[in-house]
Amino acid sequence: MSDAAQTVRRRRVFYIPGYDPIHPRRYRELYRKEGTDQAVISGYALSLRPKKPKGGGYGWAVTAEIGGATVETTFEVLVWSDIVRDSMSNTIVATYGQMIRTAWEYIATGALWRLMRLRKGPVIAALYPVGALILMAGTAVLAGHLLARVALWVTGAAGGLAWGLWLAVTLPVAYGVLRWFQARDNRTFVFYLMHDYAYSASYRGANPPELEARMAEFRARIAAALAEDVDEVLVVGHSSGAHLAVSVLADLIRGGVPAGPALGFLSLGQVVPMVSFLRDAWRLRADLAYLSTRDELTWVDVTAPGDGCSFALCDPVSVSGVEGPGKRWPLVISAAFTQTLSPERWRALRWRFFRLHFQYLCAFDRPGDYDYFQITAGPQTLGARYHGRAPSKSRIDVAVSRYTHTSP
Repeated sequence: MSDAAQTVRRRRVFYIPGYDPIHPRRYRELYRKEGTDQAVISGYALSLRPKKPKGGGYGWAVTAEIGGATVETTFEVLVWSDIVRDSMSNTIVATYGQMIRTAWEYIATGALWRLMRLRKGPVIAALYPVGALILMAGTAVLAGHLLARVALWVTGAAGGLAWGLWLAVTLPVAYGVLRWFQARDNRTFVFYLMHDYAYSASYRGANPPELEARMAEFRARIAAALAEDVDEVLVVGHSSGAHLAVSVLADLIRGGVPAGPALGFLSLGQVVPMVSFLRDAWRLRADLAYLSTRDELTWVDVTAPGDGCSFALCDPVSVSGVEGPGKRWPLVISAAFTQTLSPERWRALRWRFFRLHFQYLCAFDRPGDYDYFQITAGPQTLGARYHGRAPSKSRIDVAVSRYTHTSP
């Protein structure tokens, strides 16, 4: 690669995870493993090392040698896993309360039916924990009832005593069964997903105060990076982290971005409509409308129809009903799993829905123009890499949301 083609020698990357209670080291190890695999497949070199302490952020450093160019990149994970953990109630009763309130918010406002007009996959993913929790409750009560019947037969209790005995046996057994289900949530993700959807629905699409405060910290860290001697500052938002990044970047640009590094925004596997379609998500809708018109950044949105947990190829600005005449972003493209993964690899992953939702951060054995590691550690800015790239012909860019107001 010639010097003229190399637009980046130093880069800062800020990664905003989705609703994830796990320590951010999982993202470093994922990058290490998958980046090594992609480098072998694509014929370049990638090495990781600890990030030098700078303001206490968690991250890592990457040296890449791609096409004869050497690039130094520093990653930082913008952590909100502590907020996620605090929002995940450990009580069974509270979880069922969340289920009722969340279902009511999406159904009563009509948001659920409108979301189904976009993609059924993420709506099914949203309904899955509701159906599973109802099934679990039925199973738990049935198990308690059967044991209570045995106890009644053994004791011969009748009348009020029988009723009291039935309650004394059924309730603890049912609760124990539900606790058993909850303890295995690392396999079923039922309670986790319920907490995820409930977190946004509980505020009707608005951001809780603690999250707004954390987003202000994110904005300050990105602003500081824009004053450094780097060629690009790239913000990556995955899943729920994509709509957080929208608001963080909108606030950042409103405050003024100095001339300097190129600013890029890569949204991956976004679920923006799950929030922007809610009645009080006016802040997010305003930020979507604003960011879509700005020339201070390049915004590329990558999803794939094979990812049933994202709103694949749905333009988050347009479907939210806030597209204006000056709209420039995002560039909506597909990671095209069925083409960028070999048939053998696709068969192995096709029904692993949650794993596929993270495929954007992983290696592809038949990579196309989307390569997470070249984007985040390679010699081109996001804007240069996708300059002139046409959006996906299969994108959905019609207004669907009932709520389109951008102020209270």
